[in-house]
Amino acid sequence: MPLLTIVTITFNAEKYLDRTLESVQRALAHIDPASLEYMIIDGGSKDNTLAIAQQYDFITRIVSERDKGLYDAMNKGLRFATGQYIWFLNAGDEVYDEEVLQKLNKQLHSDPDICYSDAMFVREDGSEVGLRSKFTPHDLPTNLRWQDFKFGMKVCHQAFIVKKSLAPEYDINNLSADIDWEITCLKKADTIVSLHFVLCKYLLGGTSVQNHKRSLTDRFKVLRKHFGLFPTLFNHFFIFWRGYRFVQKNGKYW
Repeated sequence: MPLLTIVTITFNAEKYLDRTLESVQRALAHIDPASLEYMIIDGGSKDNTLAIAQQYDFITRIVSERDKGLYDAMNKGLRFATGQYIWFLNAGDEVYDEEVLQKLNKQLHSDPDICYSDAMFVREDGSEVGLRSKFTPHDLPTNLRWQDFKFGMKVCHQAFIVKKSLAPEYDINNLSADIDWEITCLKKADTIVSLHFVLCKYLLGGTSVQNHKRSLTDRFKVLRKHFGLFPTLFNHFFIFWRGYRFVQKNGKYW
């Protein structure tokens, strides 16, 4: 059994996939390759995504077929994964540096239920914008609890690694299913470890206005499920006020 499974979801990702795979390849040079399982779950790409993936011999498995969207693909990754831990890294995102897997493996051998860290925001040209905890209103708690999500996504999924045995499937009909997934994992976990290094580079990208509006509605549904209707209504007043203050202070909301 591998210690860790990394799953990358792709669909017509030829523009961004190389940067993800090259970052993993650099980091693999510092660990026993047998400790890592790497999977590509593809939605039936029509471009050169699969041809690019086939150039990297460390990839354990490539599955390419039509799916019902991102979370359906992530559920496939969960079902196929054989590693003790699972890490979802999107096409375009990167392992932060070549020492990450070495440091991560050392931490995973202490048998935590969940590990998490900050993420470095980067532009398409690779230049760094800054840490997510500094360029969004979401500060990163030292001792993460599921209750910390009452104001939204505390840790992006690219910086959240969990034991597969604790991981539920994603709700494929909810655009904020990643928040629900992380909260559910945290509720099940006994040992939650904050890593003292950055796990990943998070590629900034646009979301359509339509999807963004729906994701906000779906986020409300998730938070209501875990925190109740009236606390969620109250907390959303704070979320909107915090976002307004953040934009006034920083000029942007990344």
